Formats: sequence, structure tokens, C-alpha cells
Amino acid sequence: MASPREHIEHIRKTTFSIGGEKNPLAPMLDQAVKYLSAELYTKDVHFLMELIQNAEDNDYLEGVDYLEGVDPSLEFVITSRDITATGAPATLLIFNSEKGFSAKNIESICSVGNSTKKGNRKRGYIGEKGIGFKSVFLITPQPFIFSNGYQIRFNEKPCPHCNLGYVVPEWVEENPSLSDIKQIYGSNSTLPTTTIVLPLKPNKVKPVKQQLSSIHPEVLLFLSKIKSLSVREQNEDPRLNTVSAIAITKRTNFRARESMDAESYTLHLSAEENNTDEQDRECSYSVWKQKFPVKKKNKIEKRMGVKDWVITLAFPNGKRLRRGRSLPGIYAFLPTEMVTNLPFIIQADFILASSRETILLDDNWNQGILDCVPLAFINALVSLVKMREDAPVSSLPRLFQFLPIKSSHYPTLNAVSESIKVKLAEEEIVPSEPFTDQKFFHKPSEIGRIMPAFWSVLNKARKEGVRFDNPSSHGWHVLSSHFDKPEYDHILDFLGVGHVNNEWYARCIRSSNLLMGVSEDVYLQILLFVANNWRTKFCTTTMGDIPLIKYVDRDGSVSLCSINESAQKNSGRLLCRSHETHYTSWLIDWNKEFGFVGNRFFLPKSTQEAIYSFSKKEAILQWLRVEVKVSEIKLHV
Repeated sequence: MASPREHIEHIRKTTFSIGGEKNPLAPMLDQAVKYLSAELYTKDVHFLMELIQNAEDNDYLEGVDYLEGVDPSLEFVITSRDITATGAPATLLIFNSEKGFSAKNIESICSVGNSTKKGNRKRGYIGEKGIGFKSVFLITPQPFIFSNGYQIRFNEKPCPHCNLGYVVPEWVEENPSLSDIKQIYGSNSTLPTTTIVLPLKPNKVKPVKQQLSSIHPEVLLFLSKIKSLSVREQNEDPRLNTVSAIAITKRTNFRARESMDAESYTLHLSAEENNTDEQDRECSYSVWKQKFPVKKKNKIEKRMGVKDWVITLAFPNGKRLRRGRSLPGIYAFLPTEMVTNLPFIIQADFILASSRETILLDDNWNQGILDCVPLAFINALVSLVKMREDAPVSSLPRLFQFLPIKSSHYPTLNAVSESIKVKLAEEEIVPSEPFTDQKFFHKPSEIGRIMPAFWSVLNKARKEGVRFDNPSSHGWHVLSSHFDKPEYDHILDFLGVGHVNNEWYARCIRSSNLLMGVSEDVYLQILLFVANNWRTKFCTTTMGDIPLIKYVDRDGSVSLCSINESAQKNSGRLLCRSHETHYTSWLIDWNKEFGFVGNRFFLPKSTQEAIYSFSKKEAILQWLRVEVKVSEIKLHV
């Protein structure tokens, strides 16, 4: 097997006819190089994304090597030192812990349009535009590669021996040497397998530093190989450093196979950056990944070999990591610059604009992907809410934190939002108030909220030992009390969850021991609730027929009569109360002694005393007098 240096000499001789016979394919190669030059400088390429994309497409050692701490990593170091002796004002070094360049990789990089990754999109390669590594010529006239014994450089200027630029390799003896590179990387650290050295063009130093300083902390979110990425500036005088350093790491856990076509997992990102608050350095994401078959109508030539769309949705648990103002909403493995206003991040194999800043929204392939996003979201939410059997009911509202779906300034994405809303209306996803240990879920239209004042009554009654039948057995499924709170109004409104009808309250009170099984204070709160809503909600319901008002019966026991029964003058039973509580017992006793003259019955002493000490007594007394027709007895001594 030839040594790396012998291999380079062989390429120069056979491919580029340097010191050998003329290659019959040389004219075609010449045309390809000219095309590359035109393509390279007319496209608005984000060189940093291209370099990250190339690193993601590289091969890495697996298994035991990860256990030894050799995680796939990518490091960018910029320095003012001119280690290439080219007169460059600054040099960018890229360190990558990949397997390293093979002989086939070297031959590929010494050609045009002959990528080893071409046609391998199904294997996970994310590169696409056909420029790849050669995008570095946008910022450097001479890129250097040190990998697996290869020490080579390329030049954008035509080689004097074959009149071709960009693709002719030249062996590097020094400037830089490996010791020069190691000194910048860190003399106490082992160099990664591959190092790329880019002496920068003078007019590119500032934009390169700007791109390095603005690299997004979520850049690793959807990369399957690279686990860490860092950016730093290394100068002899640290005061000259102007690049914002950052170190990003990623780890994945809690991976669950949901079906043959879907999986979910939790992903954690951390970013160490100068001048960043501690709480802003970490974020976890609940991730849903699902396959959808590519529809015939959406197939395109660029993706002809791809049979499935793999759509990944990431739901941030808390505040997202950010750098600057931008929070990308759409990824094509790497972030675009599209802000969607959606509460989740969409990742898929989108067709990108040449700038890589946006996806092509009118592209047939992309439209097919976006059409699948609503179903992926529904499946993700259903999985989060319903498949966590061990999750307490109280934790369920937190899983809806990604709602509501806000509108976007992209019409196509608004269609996605509307489709999600329509699909949510058909899903049994909203939890009802449990009466057993089992959880039950219902469509938003089949479940109702109850008024906060009545929740207060029910909760106090429960604390006093009152047992209720299933609250969802009165014609409505009742929303879980953990969810039926003002802070979730925006979510419930978006879902279309309404309120139970007014009749439900009457049925609930009738079916329970709510009135006789609670303290006088809670009883009065029930009366106050009915009083406050009598005219607007309850006067036309069966609430008036429920035995609701306490009175002392003929045998001295406490009984109940309905509002309608008390309010009708010809009912034969007139309810009374004492004007002064210290005469209440005496009036009740003498009323019994005289045989309930005029069929008058008094409210119990305990109830009357509780009314006079009740904070809202005027409201209750007014309602009892006007609506229930309870008369007041004044005793003249």
C-alpha cells in the first residue's frame, strides 16, 4: 500500500499530468473546475454551516471509543498567528475527531462533482449542494488538510504545472508543521484525527468572526453524530480576542420506541459562554421522531431514492437556548433563519434555498413534509399526555405548555397551525376529573369547565369527608381540577373547551350529600354560590326543585326544602328566621310548643348564627328574603 505522500504524487501524475503523460480527460476536468468557480462565487453560501455539515457527514469511531471519551466533536479556533506563512491576517483552524481521510476521500476532494457521499442520502448524509469542502475557498485562498498522515494544501490560483485551481493537491512539509498546530490547539492535548487550516482572506476576517460569534447553541439539536462543538479565539494577548467563545454539548436519554415508525426521547443541550447567566446555559427538549411514506405526488428528482420522510419535532422544556435575537423554528439538520412562532421546532430533509437561510415553501417536496407535521404533532402530544401511565394527573397540564399555536407570517405555516387545531378537536386528549386511580381523556368538545367558586366548595367539602359520585356522570365530562385554572385559560380556549351547562350544578348537588354533610360555613358558601348565579344561570333550571334550604322540622330534626317550595305562598310551609340570634332558640322551641302556627318553620339556630358571622351575609340574606321568601320574625319584648 502506498504511503500518503506517494498517493498524492500518484494523483498529481495520473490525474493532473504533472511529471507524467497527459490525461485524456484533462479538458473535461478543466471545464468542471471552471463551472465550480462560477458556482462557488455566485451562490450565497454560509461557509460555517457547510463546514459543520461536512463534519456531520464524516465517519466516526463507534462503540468502545465513545466509552473512552472520544465523542464526535468539532472545534473552531481562530488566531492572529500566521502559521502558514502566507501573510494571512488571521487563521481559522477546524479540529474534527472523525476517523480521518481515507485514500478514496482524498481522491474525491481532488475532483469536481465526485463526492463519496453522492447518492447516499438514505444513509444519513446531509450535504447536498455539490460544493461541500470547496466552500472554504470563499474565505481562504489556500486550505490545508492534516489527516491520517496526509499533509496537503490546495490553491484557488491555477497550478503552474497544469493550469488548474482548487483541486490540485500539494504536499506540505512546513508552514504549518504539526507542532505549530499543536501549540495553538493545546500542547497538553492530543490532536484530533483531522485538522483543517484556513489562512483567511483579509476581507473575510470580520465576517468569519461574526459567523463564529453568532453560531447558535441549538446547532447540534438534530445532528446525529456530532456531540460537542466549540468556538474560541487564541491570541498571545487575550485582550485582542473579539470572538465570543462558546462550548456546546449534547446528550440524549430516555429513548422510547413508540411504534414501528416513531420514537421519542429527551435531549439535553448545554452551552458554556462568557457573559451568560447560569440558568440560560441548559435546556432539555422532548423530541418526537416519526417516519411518513413519501407520497407519489410529492416525489422529486433530487430525492428520488428516498422512500420515507423522517420528521422530528423538538419541544423545549423551558426557556430555549439562544444567542442574539433569533430562535430558528425550522431545521434542515442545521438551523435555517426561519422564525415560525410555532411552540416546537421542525426538523426534516427540506429542500433549501441556495443561501441555506430558508426552505423553499412552494417546493412540492417541502409541501409534502409540512402536510405531515400536524399529524406528527398530534401523535407527539398524545404520546406525551396519554402514554405516561406513571405521571400524576397534576402533571398533565404542564404537557400542554406548547399550546396555543400562534399565527405565523408564513401563510404555508399558518395552514399547518390551522390543521393542528382541527385535528386536536377530534382527539381524546383532555383529562377529566378522576374519581378512581384511572385516568380518562376526552375530546375538547365533550368536556366542560366548572366555575371556580364551585370548585372551591367541592374541595372544601372533600376535606370535610364528603364523598362524591363520578362528577362526570351528570351529562358532562368535567375537566380535571388540576387543569381548570385561570393560568390555563389560553390553552383551554385554543382547544375549544367550554363550560358545563347550568343544569349540571343542580344534578351534582342533588346526587351528593353535599348539603347535610358539610359544616355550616361550607353550606353557606353553597347558598352564596347559588344566590350569586340565581338570576343569570339557575332560575330556569331544576335548581329550584332541589331540597336546598335547611329548616327545623316538627320532630326537631333538620330537614331540607326546595327554593320553589319555600317561595310558593300556598305551599303550606313558610320559612322564617329570627331578627336577633339570641332569641333564635327560644323562638324555635315556642314554635314547636304552639304546634307550628301558620305552618311556619325556622332555619336551624346553627345556620342562623353562621349567617350573621358570614362575611357575605348581606348577599345571602337578600337572596333568602327576595327569592326564597324567608320571612324575618321580630320579637318585641
